Amino acid sequence: MLDKKTLLLAQVFITFMMASLMSGIMSLIALGPTAEWLHVWPWQFAMAWPIAFTLTIFTSKIGIGLAIRLRGKKPIGGK
Repeated sequence: MLDKKTLLLAQVFITFMMASLMSGIMSLIALGPTAEWLHVWPWQFAMAWPIAFTLTIFTSKIGIGLAIRLRGKKPIGGK
């Protein structure tokens, strides 16, 4: 397993990328490639990133635990 600081930093990067991509793609689908889309996307991202980051704090342990159980392997360090 990763140490807590590395995991937190990874969550910052992952949620930044996912929030920017998902907010961009979903608003592009809704609005099309227009000037309005370019105006809305940064605001959608600004709302999405803190939400995504907060949710990963609560869901990352669950996701890691489920992946370990499905794979039938113990985490590194044997905990």
